[in-house]
Amino acid sequence: MKTNKLPAVSFFKVLKNAKQILKNPLPFHEGNFKRFGDTFRIQLGFGKEVLITRDAEFAKHVLQKQHKKYFKSELQTKDLGKYLGKGLLTINGNSWLKQRRLIQPAFHKKKLEILTDTIKGTVLEQLERIQPNKEQDLYEIMNDLAFQVVAKALFSTTDLQNEMRRLQEITAVVQKMLIKEIRQPYKKWLFSIRGDVKKHLDLMIDAKKIIQDVIDRRISEAEEKHDLLDMLLNARYEDGSKMSQEQLIDEILVFFIAGHETTSNALSFMLMLLGLHPEVQQKCYEEALAVKDTSSAFEQLKGYNYIKKSIEETLRLYPPAYFTDRLCIEDDEYKGIQVPKGTNLLISFYEIHRHEEYWEQANQFDPERFNVSDKKQNSEYYFPFGAGPRMCIGNNFAMYEMMITIAELVKQYEIVSLPSQIEVEPLITLGPKSVRLLCKVRK
Repeated sequence: MKTNKLPAVSFFKVLKNAKQILKNPLPFHEGNFKRFGDTFRIQLGFGKEVLITRDAEFAKHVLQKQHKKYFKSELQTKDLGKYLGKGLLTINGNSWLKQRRLIQPAFHKKKLEILTDTIKGTVLEQLERIQPNKEQDLYEIMNDLAFQVVAKALFSTTDLQNEMRRLQEITAVVQKMLIKEIRQPYKKWLFSIRGDVKKHLDLMIDAKKIIQDVIDRRISEAEEKHDLLDMLLNARYEDGSKMSQEQLIDEILVFFIAGHETTSNALSFMLMLLGLHPEVQQKCYEEALAVKDTSSAFEQLKGYNYIKKSIEETLRLYPPAYFTDRLCIEDDEYKGIQVPKGTNLLISFYEIHRHEEYWEQANQFDPERFNVSDKKQNSEYYFPFGAGPRMCIGNNFAMYEMMITIAELVKQYEIVSLPSQIEVEPLITLGPKSVRLLCKVRK
């Protein structure tokens, strides 16, 4: 079967639902999956269309088994790339492979072990902002916490508060602009004429200048810090050369944007889930309390088994990277479906993670489904950090940070959920709409 024979959502229907799609495309996609099945087309106008799937095996085929036939599409290489530059997230082919090989050692577990005490210290500082017995927006705290963890892991300094705050503001504003460009491609001409794109590109120039100043300061100090910036400055390609300053800035931007927001979103979702499921929260509390505080932060991680399962289940229900896209660069075939060169694909991790054929009681929060005996089976349908060679390079860093944060938070506070349900806000990553919670001091 050729892809053009698959069922299609018409461009008329896309336009009719444009406001809903801009606000939250998930219900639109969910309705079409129910109507058309696991794989269908969406017509985008002007002869363009995208193939969208929630078939887990198809996802593995594209991301892992036949990954050389699929590149990241223009959504990332062009639309996202014009703001972030040419970092791991936005490049393809040999350029990507060269960068991946250079940066990967910085995220090996032995290197991350050095950073876990820094992570824990930053987490404890940020948790002091929680106001006991008062309804508070915990997303703001989790967002700042995750940003500061990345900043400390990269730069290991406390005198960059103003610079980091400005960098945080810029990335938030630029993301909103990017969302408009992605979800309303037929308005790109308007955004360009109106000057919106230039305005946000100028903001990213400011962001890169901030990072450039931090790097210059570090080089002038000539002092070993053993942080991620040091690792990146000392990294060498196979020919012995090092990254250019421009490349280094682009990679650091990716770490900040991809590294802090995904983690803050996941932590926020988990806090709400713990508030809605006090029995799970109690188990996390008991486990965190049982782990001795005398060992290193890295050693403590080994005792957080139930906390880890709870995070994994949170990432199943609310994967921050809730979709990914690919461009087919070579004719391919999957289960009789011919995928010609030039086909754009969208893989919905959100839908795969809630697929009733893959998960029993798919919409329920149940950390026990990540018991060791079930993990191998679940891994076939589980993509919290992507899959294949382009799996998120910072997955272990993110897990360590989340485990430490949840353990330290539940030891101090009991989370009381105020909303009866969780509402999502899908932007570049999947975030919560509101995280107003009450925290009571543990007695």
